Amino acid sequence: MWALYQALSALSLALAGPFLLVVRGRHYLPTLASRLGRRLPAAPSGSLWIHAVSVGEVAVAETLVRGLPPGLPLVVSTVTPTGQARARRSFAGRAALGYLPFELGFAVRRFFDAVRPHALVLVEGDYWPLVLREARRRGVPVAVVNGRISDRSFARLRPARAIVRRLLLDPVAHFGVQTPLDRDRLVALGVEPARVTVTGNLKFEAPPPAAVPGLETWLARAAGGRPVLVAGSTMPGEESRVLEAFAAARGTTGALLVLAPRHPERFDEVWDEVRRRFPAAVRRSRGETETAAGAAPAVALLDTLGELAALYPLAHAAFIGGTLVRRGGHNPVEAARHGVPVAVGPSMENFREMAEAFDRAAAWARVGSARELGELWQRWLVDRAGAGEIGARGRDLVDRNRGALARTLSLVGPLLGTAAPAAD
Repeated sequence: MWALYQALSALSLALAGPFLLVVRGRHYLPTLASRLGRRLPAAPSGSLWIHAVSVGEVAVAETLVRGLPPGLPLVVSTVTPTGQARARRSFAGRAALGYLPFELGFAVRRFFDAVRPHALVLVEGDYWPLVLREARRRGVPVAVVNGRISDRSFARLRPARAIVRRLLLDPVAHFGVQTPLDRDRLVALGVEPARVTVTGNLKFEAPPPAAVPGLETWLARAAGGRPVLVAGSTMPGEESRVLEAFAAARGTTGALLVLAPRHPERFDEVWDEVRRRFPAAVRRSRGETETAAGAAPAVALLDTLGELAALYPLAHAAFIGGTLVRRGGHNPVEAARHGVPVAVGPSMENFREMAEAFDRAAAWARVGSARELGELWQRWLVDRAGAGEIGARGRDLVDRNRGALARTLSLVGPLLGTAAPAAD
């Protein structure tokens, strides 16, 4: 069975390889050696291995690491280059860093041989059968922190729950999950209730973003005293709607829009779309604060990695992407924690309980279309006091929902063979 699984993994990589090299080669080709078990992180034996898929999971890992013993050796792995870029900034000098190996036996074994982890923590639950099998074979305990089972994942996993339980869930010693619904779904998939603890959502406890040298100065020059709107983590099909909304709002406000697509391989594509609608545009990666003709930009494309979180505190209002298209949404806390008024579309399935809390507290605004987003932005830019009240409710909601870190540390402590570390 395992030989067949590895053969299918190799076939999938072979089929996907040409596409990845053509479309995303600039980002993924430099990572290939690490994913094949070469150029692996140098880590002391007995390290805690934390696996975080991408930027959002790395942010959760940052929160977790804040409460761990300072001398505990760490290894942090990611899947995406954007996640790796944030990890390198966040854990420089604190952890060894690398990419999760491909699901190929030789690559997985090389990673374990190099890292020799004492325990493995999966942030939000990124389950890979060979990694989990190798952890079990070597006696490495595994825990999930900030775990969740989305609607889509549950619908996909439930028909095959016997296989899912054996390959993905049984190797995990304990699950710390965000909500009672996540606990119930794991139990429905065959996990014993005693192995699941509702710890809450660590995303409510994310530390403030690290300062990015020169970012605030760049934004101040580009804005020239105008209000700043940030549209963060936008997805395919969404940028056109955001630009349409901005065109409607900008007429009476003269604002600057900072547009931050979620995936770096789309930066050039989004730039072309921005320039078609707003010729007076600049790119952050070029350090531009005015157009070639010396005009103030209408739109600034944030085509750099890991700077979005540091931009939110500088915004007058924010839109969270992945919500006007059906992508399940992204984390609103990075903006709301600073008192920035937040707008989202209808698609927040990936953050269902968090979204319900924001709805109940009237701590953000929901929009259903580009027209509604444009009208909202225009209203907020005119009525700063009203926008500020929504932002204040968002900040208060984030503050009230702390506590997940202490509960998560209590769960992780036994894996380390120590008493639970103390949260800040």
